[in-house]
Amino acid sequence: MLWSQAFLCSLASVLLILLLLDVHARPANNSVLKEKEEQELVPPDHLNGVKLELDGHLNRDFHQEVFLGRERQQFEQRSQPSSARDKLSAIFSKVDINNDKKISAKEMQRWIMEKTDEHFQEAVEENKMHFRAVDPDGDGHVSWDEYKIKFLASKGFNEKEIAEKIKNNEELKIDEETQEVLDNLKDRWYQADNPPPDLLLSEQEFLSFLHPEHSRGMLHFMVQEIIRDLDQDGDKKLTLSEFISLPVGTVENQQAQDIDDDWVRDRRKEFQEVIDANHDGIVTMEELEEYMDPMNEHNALNEARQMIAVADENQNHHLELEEILKYSEYFTGSKLMDYARNVHEEF
Repeated sequence: MLWSQAFLCSLASVLLILLLLDVHARPANNSVLKEKEEQELVPPDHLNGVKLELDGHLNRDFHQEVFLGRERQQFEQRSQPSSARDKLSAIFSKVDINNDKKISAKEMQRWIMEKTDEHFQEAVEENKMHFRAVDPDGDGHVSWDEYKIKFLASKGFNEKEIAEKIKNNEELKIDEETQEVLDNLKDRWYQADNPPPDLLLSEQEFLSFLHPEHSRGMLHFMVQEIIRDLDQDGDKKLTLSEFISLPVGTVENQQAQDIDDDWVRDRRKEFQEVIDANHDGIVTMEELEEYMDPMNEHNALNEARQMIAVADENQNHHLELEEILKYSEYFTGSKLMDYARNVHEEF
């Protein structure tokens, strides 16, 4: 009898501990969900397959994104080098459409366009889910007020209270930072609203709102914002010095200095060799827009040639499998640590 009572007491204690753990864990889970919901409601800073971030920074993952497409996730997961080599070899075979055991610039261009389209389709699929979340009445259109309510709810505001205040045209007590974000989002909302403007976004317009690369008009708006942020003399053009200017901040140590040196070097190279198409030392709105357009076939061909040049050790203007494997970090972001040993064993 005593043993039975002791067992029941122990069991009750365990259940109580588990219950308390669950209760304390819930806010964290809710916090993660809130953060995820907020991220899905605002345009992302990073756009797959686009050369610049929304803040004007270079997209460091661009090469991997346009070479791997959706398969990039497979290389981000830790796996045996032999498995990564097999995946990379399989990709090589897909790019090499004429099966001559080497990749030409035209073959790489076709592949880059195909992978970029994969990113486009992925954005379209995600947009369907996000649109349903902000279109509660399912009428196929989202008003600015509907979006505003969902956005503020994702920031921790009471959704019912906000909806009621907006309905009654009452003042919303919003902190300055959130209000600034809302003002910027409303500007973007106006731009995504195709004429005649009605502040109602269809699913396609909402896609352009979240992903400006899907609309020529929104891409132009994105370029205008980047130039506005970097242009120091107000001429709506960018000089090299403006483009390589360091972000606001002070270099405090050698590590920060090294990062700043890399920033300047990479941006100077990109400006002079790629963005400034006519090499006159000035980047116009049109030049930056052409550079930013992910579906520009001329850009894809230039990118293909650049990717080949990086790994083309025998200087035949083509890529062979061994070259891609050796320069795997450039193409996939993952270094094949046992590449040299495997080459020795196989060749």
